[in-house]
Amino acid sequence: MFPRTLLAAALLAGSAPAFAITYTLDPNHTQVQFIWNHYGFTDLTGQFGKIEGTLEFDEADPTKASVNATIAIDSLDSNIKKLDGVLTGGDYFDATKFPTATFKSTHVEKGATPDRLKVTGDLTIRGITKPLTLDVKVTKVGEQPLRKAPAAGFDATATLKRSDFGLTKYLPNVADDVKIHVVTEAIEAKAFAAGPKPGK
Repeated sequence: MFPRTLLAAALLAGSAPAFAITYTLDPNHTQVQFIWNHYGFTDLTGQFGKIEGTLEFDEADPTKASVNATIAIDSLDSNIKKLDGVLTGGDYFDATKFPTATFKSTHVEKGATPDRLKVTGDLTIRGITKPLTLDVKVTKVGEQPLRKAPAAGFDATATLKRSDFGLTKYLPNVADDVKIHVVTEAIEAKAFAAGPKPGK
């Protein structure tokens, strides 16, 4: 007869829920870079430097992950102050009317290798919501040595059409396709809340 203790252990192991950690995206180590082509001559870059959000992630079952991020439009930096004003103005992002952009994941699936994921979600810019799929690399999961807390790092890329979000100024001379590159370091939520404030 199958021992009761072994039977109980087998049942518990089979029904054990996935253990997801709740993380906070560290604004000091999270950036969203965007790359666009200018009249065919150059690929220019800019970035958003103020991103806040949360992540649910279980390294053993990453398909259960979810992410919710908010980007402050006025944190845009193209390294050209005049251009920053144009891009955050009414012809483009219109930061006064639409101060934030958001991304909320809806589906996660495994990629070609164990450290790769496909994260699909709803991207909202200028009040317009469109689906976007990020190709994500899990760069590291472990203890962050400065905070002595669980942490997870990710590197993600995608390409979107700016015209989908009403950003049509100077098309087609300034490219419609915009490449997105996201890097983030997320800290376990309670440890992040107890640690130094962003910017410290």
